[in-house]
Amino acid sequence: MEGTIYSIIPAVLMLILVIVTRKVLLSLGAGIILGALFIHDFSPLASLKEIWTVFYGIFISEGALNTGNILLLAFLLLLGMMTAFLQASGGSRAFGEWMMKRVKTRVGAQLMTGILGMIIFIDDYFNSLAVGQIARPLTDRHRVSRAKLAYYIDSTAAPATVISPISSWGAYIIGILGAIFAANEITNIEPFTAFIQIIPLNFYAISAIILVFLVACLKMDIGPMRKHEERALQTGELLDPNSSHAPGDLSDTFTPHQNGKVYHLILPIIALVVGTVLSMIITGAYASGDNVTILTIFANTNVNLSLTIGGAAAVLLSLLFHLQLDQPKANVGKIFVEGFKTMLPAIYILILAWMIGSILDRLETGVYFAEKFSEASISASFLPVLFFIIAGFMALATGTSWGTFGIMLPIAAEVAVVTDMEMLLPSLAAVLAGSVFGDHCSPISDTTILSSTGAGSNHIDHVLTQLPYALLAASVGVIGYLIVGFTHQLVLSLVITLGVLIGISFLIHSLSKRKA
Repeated sequence: MEGTIYSIIPAVLMLILVIVTRKVLLSLGAGIILGALFIHDFSPLASLKEIWTVFYGIFISEGALNTGNILLLAFLLLLGMMTAFLQASGGSRAFGEWMMKRVKTRVGAQLMTGILGMIIFIDDYFNSLAVGQIARPLTDRHRVSRAKLAYYIDSTAAPATVISPISSWGAYIIGILGAIFAANEITNIEPFTAFIQIIPLNFYAISAIILVFLVACLKMDIGPMRKHEERALQTGELLDPNSSHAPGDLSDTFTPHQNGKVYHLILPIIALVVGTVLSMIITGAYASGDNVTILTIFANTNVNLSLTIGGAAAVLLSLLFHLQLDQPKANVGKIFVEGFKTMLPAIYILILAWMIGSILDRLETGVYFAEKFSEASISASFLPVLFFIIAGFMALATGTSWGTFGIMLPIAAEVAVVTDMEMLLPSLAAVLAGSVFGDHCSPISDTTILSSTGAGSNHIDHVLTQLPYALLAASVGVIGYLIVGFTHQLVLSLVITLGVLIGISFLIHSLSKRKA
């Protein structure tokens, strides 16, 4: 069943179950089991062996520890411990009170979150987790629901990194473009120059970022988000009481220490940021050999190791601050345990997401989408919009932007070279945009999981509340790719895309005011 239409069934089943049951672990488990059965023609023993092999491969690959995955899981545990210390020391409470005096409006708290998401553009994992730690004390005080905080984090993380050449994503994409251009003998444009020219063509990423600020300023609470925001404003409940425990949320576990200071939160987060960024630069420079440039550093950096080093530095500093307070030293053990426990839901989801990703890779789900597209006879004018849609479906089903990049960028380049060279950059941009769109909609995306974790939001609540905003940004993106496909006018396409987005946003705002 590999590489056939049947290969998409496990992914479709999982997505349907997530929406219907709201039980992400059950849905992921069902997709994994069905996928394994498809791979081995419904042989129970062979399927069980496949599931074990996939699980085992998360931790041990080719006889060696899979350090990338292990380090990311370790960082999540460290983040939970740091969050516990910040809560118990009173640092989160003190920071929230300090920021309330400076950011006095609910809109201001939301805008600050969006700005932070744009500033921390080096890596999407780092963005998702760091922005949540900084913004959550303030947004909690202003009664911004955790689902909305997760939306702000997720909709600035990948969109910001995918249009930044100085980021882990930018370096990865530029590397792929170099290989593609060499394979297709494209010599009139350099990979870095092509990436810069692609940025304004990434209509989805640009629209998603602008929509964040429109949502904050115009109070655009559409779809399920309205329920979360109304409950937060009226009752102060930032999480749906009927949802399962949210990873990273310790608001009811510790009573904040009354002597907590702002620096008890600020300095550990600075340690996290500085430790991570310095480690990324050092590991990237070391792996670059003699060719050390800003691009090679970010192309070769070890993000997960850097995150773990930064997380360890932050936990150590948080521990030292805690020991300075007049609290029983026995509390230290409880803080470590509770911090560990609060991240377990996110770790369970992440492990199962990795497992189903491997299963779908074995089923060649992405390859099936790509082959069907390549076989179709399509007018060159439709290439950008179709690449956007296909990449979106692939990323939605597989939960990976990077995997979609790797499959679809070479196909987009090859098709554009054969049909119309003027569609090369728009088609490449459409693949990047569609991949981020699908990633935003997918409950098994790493970035989506980490965004809900960073915000302390229930994961499925985040997926369902973000979906209407992602679809809005994608809809105007489709308009942009149709225009650029038929007119070849970049500026016109971008202006109309953003104009339609802003117009729809103000229309929604106007209709919402009338209903109120």
